[in-house]
Amino acid sequence: MQNILKNGTSKVTAGLKPFDKPIYITRPLLPNLKEVTEKLEEVWASGWLTNNGPQHMALEKALQSKLGVPYLSLFNNGTIGLIVACQCLRLSGEVITTPFTFPATPHVLAWNNIKPIFCDIDPITMNIDASKIESLITPQTTAILAVHVFGTPCDTMGIHNIADRYGLRVIYDAAHAFAVEVDGIGIGNFGDISMMSFHATKVFHTAEGGALVFKDANLKDRIDFLKNFGIKNEEEVVMPGINGKMNEIQAILGLVNLNYIDEEIKKRKSLVAAYQHFLKDVDGITFLTTPPSAKSNYQYFVIRVDSRVFGCSRDFIYEKFKEYNIFTRKYFFPLCSDYPCYRHITSAAPSNLPVANKVARDVLCMPLYGDLTINDIERICNILKAFRQ
Repeated sequence: MQNILKNGTSKVTAGLKPFDKPIYITRPLLPNLKEVTEKLEEVWASGWLTNNGPQHMALEKALQSKLGVPYLSLFNNGTIGLIVACQCLRLSGEVITTPFTFPATPHVLAWNNIKPIFCDIDPITMNIDASKIESLITPQTTAILAVHVFGTPCDTMGIHNIADRYGLRVIYDAAHAFAVEVDGIGIGNFGDISMMSFHATKVFHTAEGGALVFKDANLKDRIDFLKNFGIKNEEEVVMPGINGKMNEIQAILGLVNLNYIDEEIKKRKSLVAAYQHFLKDVDGITFLTTPPSAKSNYQYFVIRVDSRVFGCSRDFIYEKFKEYNIFTRKYFFPLCSDYPCYRHITSAAPSNLPVANKVARDVLCMPLYGDLTINDIERICNILKAFRQ
């Protein structure tokens, strides 16, 4: 055990100084303002601010090409996109999903009057455990809503085989998985529909925004009707839709950010390598790695803390980092299955989700964005190592 001073600071950490400015979990990619202004001038000249304007259409085509997907529909945010995906596929009854995710994932089911059925997760990838899905299927099950957590691809083949066997739809929450590939195939090519988030916290963003990507041409018109009040033309409303349209201001930010995204991912890759180097021999700290078949976007750098080996808990580290102006996140704690609105569901019981409950207590997302330096990462890691008791 390290010697602890009276104020709770170890002799090792006593010599380490806090960062002068806050180091947050992430910072949004902000492109050259002049480029954004030039695009804004185009919008001002056109007088077209929303409703499938030229910037919107250009971004759809650019992203379709970038992500290697046949069809793409932009949204004002990813949550509305997921709600529409459930409507588009006419889901009902029960949908099997993961408890280890952002609240939006089960919430879109609730908004569609669908009962989420929580499945435990894989202890390595932290994604839904495909081997445990089949036992949760009932006559009321209509789909699987899986999440590529932290951008790590799910067991898409295992999920596909189960869905085929039982005639289920598959939606992927790919909020973290922009530009991720599996064996050279864009992540949006798996399942019936995938949702991508373009929130400011994501590696690629439009401030707010998102998209649905899919392979079936027949879904394109239905999705586009559903996100625009069900309006077909000036005199026809063909279904009860919602307002999910992305505006031209969001679209231009996305178009400009596309010029910078490859460089941002490259920077993040080098920072992740630095984290792995500085933490590789630290007992009690392990980190999520990308499967060999996958191309990562380095959305997050995720560690797991074994408190018995490291000497202090994940929660202690999370709070202690704040004293050094470092702000991490306990993604995803608490589990969605622990929320008051879901804990009454039988599948939400902790005894049914042992892996997810353990992972939620261990995981910590570390700061990661392109403006950080290798020196910043080394300093963060030195501070973390000094917490070890």
